[in-house]
Parts: sequence; structure tokens; C-alpha cells
Amino acid sequence: MRVIGLMSGTSADGVDAALVEWPDDGAARPFRLIAFEETPFELAFQQRIHRLAAARVPGAEALEELASLDVLLGERFAGAAAAVAKAAGIPLAEIDAIASHGQTVAHHPERHATLQIGDPSVIAERTGCTTVADFRARDVAAGGEGAPLAPFFHYELLSSPDESRVALNLGGIANLTWLPRGGGPDDVIAFDVGPANALVDAAVQLLSAGRERMDRDGARAGRGTVQADLLERLLDDDFLRRLPPKSTGRERYGMREAEALVKEWSEQGRPEDDLIATLVAFTTESVGLACHELLPRLVDGEASVHRLLVGGGGAMNPIMLEGLRGVLPSAVVEPFDAAGVPMAAAEAMAFSLMGRNALLGIPNHLPRCTGARRAAVLGEIVSGQRSG
Repeated sequence: MRVIGLMSGTSADGVDAALVEWPDDGAARPFRLIAFEETPFELAFQQRIHRLAAARVPGAEALEELASLDVLLGERFAGAAAAVAKAAGIPLAEIDAIASHGQTVAHHPERHATLQIGDPSVIAERTGCTTVADFRARDVAAGGEGAPLAPFFHYELLSSPDESRVALNLGGIANLTWLPRGGGPDDVIAFDVGPANALVDAAVQLLSAGRERMDRDGARAGRGTVQADLLERLLDDDFLRRLPPKSTGRERYGMREAEALVKEWSEQGRPEDDLIATLVAFTTESVGLACHELLPRLVDGEASVHRLLVGGGGAMNPIMLEGLRGVLPSAVVEPFDAAGVPMAAAEAMAFSLMGRNALLGIPNHLPRCTGARRAAVLGEIVSGQRSG
């Protein structure tokens, strides 16, 4: 079954599209990544998404902007799906489905609410492909946090009978999946750790007045020095201490917090790159705390991590990887690719698999990881058949 997975994460910097061929019988292996494409968003469009998610759109305009971006993102997602099919040399008519995570603009599990936009009806109409979307909402309706959802994919493709692994995705938010050696799906533990690139990217954009969108290759963090006073303050965080299931997003680690940090830093006249280095250290130290303190409490004993598999944009930051090796010195730290899953494509592949399962009517999440009461089939299906 050929399914295109679409992912636009917390960073809202573009769409990842992965065309994957999966078995028709519900198994995850063997699989074949046929093509992968990244379609970036221009800075102005990214900023519109961040502004909406940060509740910066004036009240009288907010609903209009929400509705407008819902349609515009649907168009972008449809374009990304068409692009990856074209790169593969496969007509859209031969694609079984498109599975779209959508763009999260609000995530409030404490209110049993989450909102992803990027209208699947637009995707289906533009491509002619059956489209599966709105995965998080069903998990929330079943009592879960709606996140993290990728652990279902991590378990299927990254777990090992011989060693205990942690799959760490470093997107805007860092999320961790514990895959105990030889464990089953009910043994998997997963949760959002805290920020990964969300604060770093926002701070870089603010410090550079928009000329830079990220700390490319960790250049700024590499030039900076971690400031112990700020790091200690950042790590004194209720979310980091909270036991799973738990999830978070830009509403907690987004532009507002970055603006406050940059303002304070600038007023004190401290070196810009020291702030970036400290924010990177905040991510790596948070991961270390999660592995050393939370995991042992959750598994009721030792939780030795033999291998840390890293994906997401943060995996391309050498300073981030160096920091992870520092907090987990006994573990092998390497990208998802080492386990046969291309790092850049992993999140889009995850939703491709979830979409495949939705079409087959079989569960596509791990309730223990999200807190849902039971396993369900996530995703709403929009028919791709054209009329007339």
C-alpha cells in the first residue's frame, strides 16, 4: 500500500513528505521509502503560523486568520504531496492515500483540546487522493493527551530484541520513546521532554532580526559558552519534573518565552551566542534528566539506555549531539539512519504508517504513551474520489 505521509511540526518551517510502500496486511515490515521531499515555508508564512499559535492575532481578526490558514495550509500540503509523487515518478492516481498530521496551532490537553489545521478536504480535492488527517483528536477524545503519536512508529521500526533503546525526536519539541529490550507495545514509554529547537530557533530569529531562521550546524552554540545561572533557572521547570503521560508545545516553549529571554539577555549586555549555547544545553540536560530520573521511576527499576537514536532537525546540530553524548556517556548516540530509518523522513514516515493503519481499520497509537483509555483507530478519512 502506497501512502504519502505529511508532517509540519512545531517549528512550522515547511512540510516533510514521505512516500512509503507498506505491506497490505497490517505489518510494518518490509517497508520501502520510495521518495522524500522537503517543501519549506517562506519566513512570512511561518511567522503567520507562529503568530496565530501564540494568540498574537487581534480578536476581531483571529477567526478569519484561522480559517484562512486552514485553507492555505491545505493547499501547501497538497502541493507537497504532489511534489513527492512527482519525484517518485508515480502518478497521484496510483497513490492509495495521503496522511497529514496538520499544523498544530493549539494544544491544551488539560482542557481535553487540541487543534491542527490544514484542511484535508482541500488536500483530497486538489490531489484526488483519499486523505487521512486529524489524528490527535481521537486520542484526546479517548482520554489521552493527543501526543506523542510517533512512538507507535518507533516501536514498529526502531525497537530491538537485543538492546534497550531510546528514540529521541528533536523537532520544535523534544519527545522521547523508551523501547526496552525485547519489549512489547505495552512496555513502551513515551513523552514530550521539553523544548528542542523551538526556543533556539525563536531566539536566533529575534537576535538576527529575521535574517537567520535557525542555528545552522550549531554555529552560534559552538561559539557560545553555557551560562550556569540561566541553565539552572531553565531546568527548574515543573513540566520537566512531571511524570508522563505529558505533552507540550509552543504555548509553553514558544515565541513569548524566547522574547522574554532575549530581552533580558540584551538588557544585561551578555553575548548573544551564550544564550543560544545555554538553550541548546537546556535541551540536552532535559533529555539527561528524563533518562536518568523519570525513566527509572516509570519502569520501576533500572532503565539502562544502550543506544540513543536521534531524529528531527536537532540531530543535524553537532553541538546538540555532543551535549547528548555528555549526558548519556554510556550510550551509543547516533541518528535514526543507523537503524534503517532515514532521519529526515522519519516523522513523515510515521504518519504514512498511521494513515495506512487507519485505512485498514487497525489501531495506530500506543495508549500507554498518550494516556488514552483504550487503543483506537486515529484519523478522519476524506474520500479522494472526484465527482462528475
